Amino acid sequence: MEILLSICLGTGLAAACGFRVFVPLLMMGMASYTGHIQLSESFVWMGSVPALIVFSVATVVEIAAYYIPWLDNLMDTLATPAAVIAGIIVTASCVTDVSPLLKWTLAVVAGGGSAGVVQVGSSLLRAASTATTAGVANPLVSTAEAGGAISLSLISVAVPFVAAAAVILGIAFVGLMWRKRRLKKRQFAT
Repeated sequence: MEILLSICLGTGLAAACGFRVFVPLLMMGMASYTGHIQLSESFVWMGSVPALIVFSVATVVEIAAYYIPWLDNLMDTLATPAAVIAGIIVTASCVTDVSPLLKWTLAVVAGGGSAGVVQVGSSLLRAASTATTAGVANPLVSTAEAGGAISLSLISVAVPFVAAAAVILGIAFVGLMWRKRRLKKRQFAT
């Protein structure tokens, strides 16, 4: 049961990395520092005071950068690979007491995959916002993404099963919407 709980925690935090890279790292570090979660042995440093200071500064800079009109789209370009890497690291740090092969397989597939899907969806939403509103609505998108990262991180730490279920349902919903859109485009093409 503890392994499943750690997988759900890691997957929820990894998905939150898709919205903002550093918010989940900061939340995970604070939860580790206060004893609410136990990190894998090689990742205990993430709950240290120096790491919390670095994660705090990085979080503030990242959130602020998304409110600068031309920088927000550039940040999405940089954040996509960073989110996947952060998702892998977050998941690997949460999954304890399993073989390294299983840990890193779960980290890459569940962690990197969920972070990547959320980040790509977020980037597409920002691109659509930029195209349709000339970037005027981008601060609203940024606020929603930051709120999503904070909320999903908190839920992941408090009730990991709920966070994992939300991630699975969210990814399934996006997949269905994407499929529906593709089918609609095919119908118009014929």
